[in-house]
Amino acid sequence: MLKVLGVVLVCLSSALTGYMLAGGLTARVRTLRAVLVGLQNLETEIHYGATPLPEALREVARRCGPPTAALFEGAARYLREPEGYTAAEAWQRAVEEWRGEVHLRAGEAAVLNGLGTCLGRSDREDQVKHLCLAREQLTLCLARAEEEAARGVKLWSYLGLTAGPALVLLLL
Repeated sequence: MLKVLGVVLVCLSSALTGYMLAGGLTARVRTLRAVLVGLQNLETEIHYGATPLPEALREVARRCGPPTAALFEGAARYLREPEGYTAAEAWQRAVEEWRGEVHLRAGEAAVLNGLGTCLGRSDREDQVKHLCLAREQLTLCLARAEEEAARGVKLWSYLGLTAGPALVLLLL
């Protein structure tokens, strides 16, 4: 009876591990898409609404979904703190804080951090240009992430499903 329970636990844990790794790939794609939408909304707020940056960040956070809203809300929160963070410092702190919660690679975080150096330092037109550049770079990252997800989701799912029984056969 204990052997059967052990076999079931090994197979289940292997399958769950595979599905979790596959889920991380799809979560990365969803996160990048949501960030692109958030940056588009921020661009709209800055360019057409002429909204001050803290209010624009709060408005974008209100419109975004849960994982992405934390990025924009964090930047707005740091801008409101009495320590007097610049827009670049607030954005970079928010990116680093938020990166621990989501599935992003270092290159994708670097694009977001690079955007922070331009926020709040220049006029609307220049900020819109930098937002467009960041969106283009993240679109390329999204295309790579979609390719990796297309290959990796099936790989990790199948590997998780087959590794458990293979391990059980090796142990018996």
